[in-house]
Amino acid sequence: MAEAYVVGNILGILGVSALLQPLPIHARVLQFDQWVMLAASLLLLLFLFTGRQLSRVEGGLLLLGYAGYLGLSFTVFGA
Repeated sequence: MAEAYVVGNILGILGVSALLQPLPIHARVLQFDQWVMLAASLLLLLFLFTGRQLSRVEGGLLLLGYAGYLGLSFTVFGA
């Protein structure tokens, strides 16, 4: 319950800030990060449809994907 409040609070603050002045978005977010987030969200949704609970294998795959994302981020885009 508290997580929803925090997320709602952050989104509300960002929304009001964006209304007052446009927020800059780094080009990397548009080129790479948003697609990784979309793929991870769809994969998580698929995993949750298989039983409404993540198995160890599914969690391991998500962790491996995160490690791959970090590795790719540092090799392609630098620190």
